[in-house]
Amino acid sequence: MMRIAVDAFGGDNAPLEILKGAAMAEKEYGLDIILCGSEEEIKKCIEENNITFNKLNIVDAPDVISMHDEPTSLLKAHKNSSMAVAFKTVADGEADAFVSAGSTGAVVVGGTFIIKRIKGIKRPALAAMLPAGNKYTMLMDVGANADCRPEMVNQFGIMASAYLKKVENIENPKVALLNIGAEDTKGGELQKETFNLLKTAPINFVGNVESRDLLNGDCDAVVTDGFTGNIALKLIEGTANTLFSMLKPIFTKNLLTKLSFLTLKDGLRGIKRKMSADEVGGAPLLGTKKPVFKAHGSSKAVAFKNAIHKAALFAENDVIGTIENSFSQEG
Repeated sequence: MMRIAVDAFGGDNAPLEILKGAAMAEKEYGLDIILCGSEEEIKKCIEENNITFNKLNIVDAPDVISMHDEPTSLLKAHKNSSMAVAFKTVADGEADAFVSAGSTGAVVVGGTFIIKRIKGIKRPALAAMLPAGNKYTMLMDVGANADCRPEMVNQFGIMASAYLKKVENIENPKVALLNIGAEDTKGGELQKETFNLLKTAPINFVGNVESRDLLNGDCDAVVTDGFTGNIALKLIEGTANTLFSMLKPIFTKNLLTKLSFLTLKDGLRGIKRKMSADEVGGAPLLGTKKPVFKAHGSSKAVAFKNAIHKAALFAENDVIGTIENSFSQEG
C-alpha cells in the first residue's frame, strides 16, 4: 500500500480541510496516510468534525512553519514543524511521497535539503498544470528558481516530459520554450542557449511558444525560468478571476440577463471548475529523490484529496527512476 506523508498544518484551511481531504483520499484510493502535526490537535479536530480514517497514523510534530517564516528556518528553527517532520518521514523511507499546502518556499527548501536532489539535477523546479482547451498544459518552473541558467531550463524540459509520460499518460509530450516570439532566433541569451540545448535533448521539443499561445493546447509542457513562469502563472490566475468577477454584474443587470444566465450557468460553472486548482490539486516539485507535491495554499478538502492522489501516482509510476535514468551520466 502506498504511504503518503501529509503536512496536516500547512495551508490556509489547515487542519480541518487537510484532514477531510486526507480521509477522502484514504478511502477513495486505498492509501496509507501518515498525518504529521500536533497529535492532540489532530485528534480533537477529527473528533469534533466526525472525520473517519480506516487507519489513523499520526507522527507528532508540535511546531508549525507559517507563510511568513523564512523558508530556510525549516531546517533549524522549525525542524520540529509538521512540514519538516513530514519531509523527514519521507526521507527516512517511512513514507513514499510528501504533500503539503504550506509555504512554497519552505517546500522547495525541504525538498532540496531534506529529501535532496537527484544526482545530476541542478535545481528542483515547480510544475503547474494549467487548463488549455479540453486538456492541461504544464508550466515549469513557476517560482522555485528566479534565476536560471540554460542547462537548468533544459533539465526542466526533460523532467516535465518524464512526469507527463508517467503520471498523465501522454505518450510523447510536446515540450516548448516560453519566449517573446516563435522564431528560433528570438529571446535573450538565456532563451537562445536553452533553445539549442532543448533541440538536442531526448524529448519531443517543438520550439518556442509565445505567452498568448500558452493555453491554446498545442503544447503539453512549456518551460521557462522561475521568475518568468511565476509572473505568467499569476497573470493567468488574476485574469481568470477578473473575467469571472466582470461577468456577475452583466448577468444580474436585468430580468433578461438573469434568464440568459440560467441557460448558460452549467457551461460557465464547467469553465470555472476547469480553471480551479481543485481539479489538479497542486504542483509537483520535480528533481528531488522522493516525490514532493505542493498543494495550493487555499486548498479545500477536494483539492487536497486530488493532490494526495497525484502524489501517489507520482510515486507509483516511478517518475523519479525515469528522471534518474535521464541524468545518470551527468555530474
